[in-house]
Amino acid sequence: MDTPSARPRQAVHHFSLQYLLVVPILLALLTGYILFLHGDTDIYMLWSQCHARSRIPWLSHIPVLGTPSCFLVSFFQEALSGTRAVAIMAAILSFIGGLLTISTVEAARICNSPSVLIAYPTGPWLAFNLIGGAIVWQLVIIPAFFHRSRAIIAARSTSSPSPTAGPSDPNFGESMRHLTQLAETIAIPAAVALGYFVPSLLILVLDSPASIITWLFFPVWVSLARQGLRRATLALKRHWHGTFHLESNKAALVGMYAVPILCSVLSQALLVWSLTQRDDRKEMTRATTKFIVIDVFFIGLTVLYWVLVEAGWRVTAVMVGAAVVLGPGAGVCIGWIYRESTVDPDRSVTVVAVGGRSSGEATPSEETPLLR
Repeated sequence: MDTPSARPRQAVHHFSLQYLLVVPILLALLTGYILFLHGDTDIYMLWSQCHARSRIPWLSHIPVLGTPSCFLVSFFQEALSGTRAVAIMAAILSFIGGLLTISTVEAARICNSPSVLIAYPTGPWLAFNLIGGAIVWQLVIIPAFFHRSRAIIAARSTSSPSPTAGPSDPNFGESMRHLTQLAETIAIPAAVALGYFVPSLLILVLDSPASIITWLFFPVWVSLARQGLRRATLALKRHWHGTFHLESNKAALVGMYAVPILCSVLSQALLVWSLTQRDDRKEMTRATTKFIVIDVFFIGLTVLYWVLVEAGWRVTAVMVGAAVVLGPGAGVCIGWIYRESTVDPDRSVTVVAVGGRSSGEATPSEETPLLR
């Protein structure tokens, strides 16, 4: 691993926020153009059928929201019709699950607490899933992370820690990359598994309107499950209120990313197998699948740009390599784990050390037990 003195600074240190946002904006414009270019009349027919109340009558007859709700549910129903379509969607869902995991982990880090869009990701994720797709990542989520990174760098380069700053200061604290609470190591992976991966499995297996509607609101289920599990964990383990550095404990790190990586590997195997079989997708399924694949492809490009700017080409290469072999969900998770070793807002600044820790309490390490 590179030492801090030898590690080069990444692009996020050298370019202002305005310049960093040029690429996401261009990608958003390109995404919209490509999706419009590849828009199929079959997809427009779905809207017409829902507007005419001929599809999913119990849903399409709801005033105001009936037509768009029917269209969204019908769109995913068609995208899940057939063995090849299920395999493609499984790979896509594993990728989204990986992104959801790292997004939720970043939401729990002390350094991101000042950013509403990062610390409270339910709103942006709902907008992504219900309305904007890749464009939400390009114009909302990624810019929020760039803005926060630049804010930290600016604070550390233009000022010094205040006398009242502690180790958990989001800009200067030694613990700024820690999770706000140790309980998050239980709450986050369990919430993502229950709130996202279980509904995702249900839509792959059932492909019913009820299962799709449930899945569409997965950001809400993940948020509620995370809050409930965190409170339950803290009620049972009161000393788990303290901060915790996830990457310093192998058991916690494996537990955090095990489900998305495993699901990614399984979906990758399913996709490879499906490519050896006859493509059983109908015309409507091909149209909806193509639309989703294009959207997710541009999300992937945006995420790679994000990682390249903040962590450099090596992390980007690791992410791409892992995605090719183990699937996109595993790729983003493994790349993100490696990325953490490159995070370095400013090597020259003096951080606020954890001086308030009692002498008998050691810094969390690989040997620190997760349950104690």
